[in-house]
Amino acid sequence: MKGVIFMAALKRSERGFVRVSNTVIAKLAGYAATSCYGVVGMASKSSTDGVARLLKMENINKGIKVKIEDNKINISVYIIVGYGINIRTIGETIQTNVKYQVEKALGMQVGSVKVVIEGIRE
Repeated sequence: MKGVIFMAALKRSERGFVRVSNTVIAKLAGYAATSCYGVVGMASKSSTDGVARLLKMENINKGIKVKIEDNKINISVYIIVGYGINIRTIGETIQTNVKYQVEKALGMQVGSVKVVIEGIRE
């Protein structure tokens, strides 16, 4: 279905369909992102004051937005990085690692990985 945004990824196999929720995809992407050198953790912005907060590992999926469109997974990753880390390099590393890990785990194509750096910590 072209142009339709789904709330879960559908993978067709010879026996039927497998539905993978966006929460599961977000957790996969979060674990892949936080395994990269220089990432302090996932970030969540407060709607009241706009300040980025570091998320605990059990809430890792709240720092990720997932959209499935045209049978491709589009992921936005919101992170906090360590001070002194090259921003461009860490962004490219996260994009590569998240794309590889999600495609490997799900067997579906990742269309894009957008990295948003919400803060820097020492």
